[in-house]
Amino acid sequence: MFPIVSKEQLSADVYSMWVHAPLIAEERKAGQFIILQIDAQFGERIPLTIADADPVKGDVRIIFQTVGYSTKKLAMMNAGDALPVFLGPLGRPTQIERKGTVVCVGGGIGVAPLHPIAQAMKAAGNKLIVIMGARTKDLLIMEEDMRKIADELIICTDDGSYGRKGLVTEPLKEVCAREPVAECVTIGPPIMMKFCALTTKPFNVPTVASLNAIMIDGTGMCGGCRVLVGGKIRFVCVDGPEFDAHQVDFDNLMQRNRAFVPREREENCRLLKMAETCGK
Repeated sequence: MFPIVSKEQLSADVYSMWVHAPLIAEERKAGQFIILQIDAQFGERIPLTIADADPVKGDVRIIFQTVGYSTKKLAMMNAGDALPVFLGPLGRPTQIERKGTVVCVGGGIGVAPLHPIAQAMKAAGNKLIVIMGARTKDLLIMEEDMRKIADELIICTDDGSYGRKGLVTEPLKEVCAREPVAECVTIGPPIMMKFCALTTKPFNVPTVASLNAIMIDGTGMCGGCRVLVGGKIRFVCVDGPEFDAHQVDFDNLMQRNRAFVPREREENCRLLKMAETCGK
């Protein structure tokens, strides 16, 4: 069992948890992820990128958004509860080295998995520019965490309630135009990553995207997380989660991610009915 050490609500639907998992905390590298289950026998397997780790305490930080049945059930757990399955670290780590100027672009909940990558890029001696985006101010997360490590932090909101009004691609284009960028790393909604890749391509900036495909076993056996990269099938769990963003077929990824939306709605309705029954 893996005890939940602490829980914090970061925004309306986003939660942070520290989980005691000493071996994972010691071995994890930037860009890797874990798979957890709330129920060992019947629970859905949820892949979550490791947002941070404390190898001394043996704790791992996960940050998640309540979208479907399983993440909403996870949000109902508290410090002192324990997870029966917490598997990792999985996936290929980010290639960290001193390159020059690195731009890290995060959208929404994507800022969480971007944080350890940004940390590692800065520790390697790179100039770090972080661009964060959200629909509105209340949905921004980890601003102070990013501010501590970034040489320059640019915040965008769709509605202009905080930072710049507009999309993250606008300051990304400005940065690419004003100075040589050695690499861009982008994590967020697929549509955002797609347009980040389209923005950096004319400047010949190598761009890496961490993909959030549907995943089941995390070992490459099920094929659920397959994506098209350069016209070839790749598996996010073992070949990724990071890929050359200029080669990713984002339209295919978005189409596959929508496959279980109707079932997700059914499960959300079931959870709501359970909550209403328990409240009576």
